[in-house]
Amino acid sequence: MLSESSSFLKGVMLGSIFCALITMLGHIRIGNRVHQHEHHHLQAPNKDDISKISEAERMELSKSFRVYCIVLVKPKDVSLWAAVKETWTKHCDKSEFFSSENVKVFESINMDTNDMWLMMRKAYKYAYDKYKDQYNWFFLARPTTFAVIENLKYFLLKKDPSQPFYLGHAIKSGDLEYVSVDGGIVLSIESMRRLNGLLGVPEKCPEQGGMIWKLSEDKQLAVCLKYAGVYAENAEDAYGKDVFNTKSVGLFIKEAMASHPNQVVEGCCSDMAVTFNGLTPNQMHVMMYGVYRLRAFGHVFNDALVFLPPNGSEND
Repeated sequence: MLSESSSFLKGVMLGSIFCALITMLGHIRIGNRVHQHEHHHLQAPNKDDISKISEAERMELSKSFRVYCIVLVKPKDVSLWAAVKETWTKHCDKSEFFSSENVKVFESINMDTNDMWLMMRKAYKYAYDKYKDQYNWFFLARPTTFAVIENLKYFLLKKDPSQPFYLGHAIKSGDLEYVSVDGGIVLSIESMRRLNGLLGVPEKCPEQGGMIWKLSEDKQLAVCLKYAGVYAENAEDAYGKDVFNTKSVGLFIKEAMASHPNQVVEGCCSDMAVTFNGLTPNQMHVMMYGVYRLRAFGHVFNDALVFLPPNGSEND
């Protein structure tokens, strides 16, 4: 009798776990029933094509690309927060920090939650509601990320923000393709519009993930966007190298030296890299020095376009 009772209880427990697993997996795969998609490899524009554009058109292009930067932070990130605030975010057309709670040291928008997915949702809604008429591209990053905003704008030159672009470092996980938040996430204004329309629809874009284990915030975002017909795209340069990177420059160089020491630079990173991740505050300032301040005297870069930092930036 005891044996039968024990077997029955085990059966109930296993059945419950199995049902919960099916529910969670089904939640991820629902988007696939709408449309099968393999991510594209989006490349930066050809520099020769840009050089053929008239001076007036170049000036118009330089002014028309406006990027709003979202940085998700927590109180434990204070030193990183300070470094990001003092470095690359000054090159965004506007940057704002969204924190899990009030922090007196820095100005931020309090999301009143420690859940990264809820923070991301609230930050996107805030940004869309307040700035949908002012910015056409929205870039989200962690405080460990360093971004070269001018390279981001160059990459986006031939992309139409009225189209549903969702790009960065794309990863395939089972049936789900998503853009890793470690490398930064870019959404066009059209993608923001579609996402905003889904945030209030729990069956398509829930605030909570699976029943057994929780999906990361970048995967949750991909699940929601699939319902809106917006799919992850991988951003690359003309040579097929990633421009949104989930590791630091130092780690890439270390890996390149181990795998092909005769091609450390060529085997490391794209010349048009947009992001690197996993940086310390000191490494942020070193990157700032290398990207924006170190110059060979007398050498002039023959760039066809110039993206000036916003008024008030003290980095150049």
